[in-house]
Amino acid sequence: MRFLANENFPGGAVSRLRDLANDVAWICTDSPGATDKQVLARAVEESRILLTFDKDFGELAFRSALPATCGIILFRIPMANPECGIKTIIDTLQSRNDWAGNFAVVEERRLRLRLLPNSV
Repeated sequence: MRFLANENFPGGAVSRLRDLANDVAWICTDSPGATDKQVLARAVEESRILLTFDKDFGELAFRSALPATCGIILFRIPMANPECGIKTIIDTLQSRNDWAGNFAVVEERRLRLRLLPNSV
């Protein structure tokens, strides 16, 4: 899959996703300091699924009318134990292949998906 990891996304998760043959660009190394709008524009331009811990992307996604080729996955999981957090991230991302066109919120014990406006 094609992902764009936001600047706040753990590097260990980026590495593991790449090891699993995913195409992952990471704002932390590619465009540090990019604004949320710039990050979202890149996800659209490159048809990537945005991975983030930043809640601001929820509102931005619905105001921006993202194309169905994009999606946003907001992780709301604790990262006190980085290995457990990374395992949760990887397991969640591998659990489905229909992230595009959705805004997803991943919590410890549940996953919520909502279609983006342009996906219907």
